[in-house]
Amino acid sequence: MELYHCLNRGVDKRTIFTDNRDRARFVHDMYEFNDRHKALNIGRSFMSDIVSQSSERERIVDIHGWCLMSNHYHLLLSERTENGVSLFLRKLNVGYARYFNDRHKRVGTLFQGRTKKIPVTSDAHFLHILHYIHLNPLDGLRGAERWRELRIRNALGAVKHLEKYRWSSYLDYCGTRNFPFIITTDLFSDVFGNYRKTIATYLKDLDLESVRPYFLE
Repeated sequence: MELYHCLNRGVDKRTIFTDNRDRARFVHDMYEFNDRHKALNIGRSFMSDIVSQSSERERIVDIHGWCLMSNHYHLLLSERTENGVSLFLRKLNVGYARYFNDRHKRVGTLFQGRTKKIPVTSDAHFLHILHYIHLNPLDGLRGAERWRELRIRNALGAVKHLEKYRWSSYLDYCGTRNFPFIITTDLFSDVFGNYRKTIATYLKDLDLESVRPYFLE
């Protein structure tokens, strides 16, 4: 199985998630477009009508991790079908851009270009990448903004901040049902066990230098 860390951001680094409605729509699209078949009703919302993985669905990727920030997103994907990652990203970007432009009365390109993809090819990269994706919300926490430079004043406060941030797969890994129907946790759950304890320990002894070249900023 090949694992890919994928990132795209708004053109000119513009905001692509203005509020929770935008974020909820992107999460919805991660579910809706992860299917070999054409999306028939992309306007429906699973927020009010929880959907189930029916036998008719044919997922094209497994989503192992994700995080939405104001002007970019991170995804951790593996393929279930040939060229599944590229197909999924194309459907996701086009579908969300159409929604965003329609809602916000704008025209033109929303994303800066093709989604960057970097394969996870080493054990060190594998053991860090999920944490890296989940730590992105610390950019908005005073005293933790420089976490990429290995500087976090309050590890406990950082964990509490992550637990309040709904727009990533962190909560589902910690056992709190957030958006369980879009995420596949088996791969990393088998490695990390109690993820809440794992991330707390990781923050106390943060060491990203060995894998910094792999990260997509």
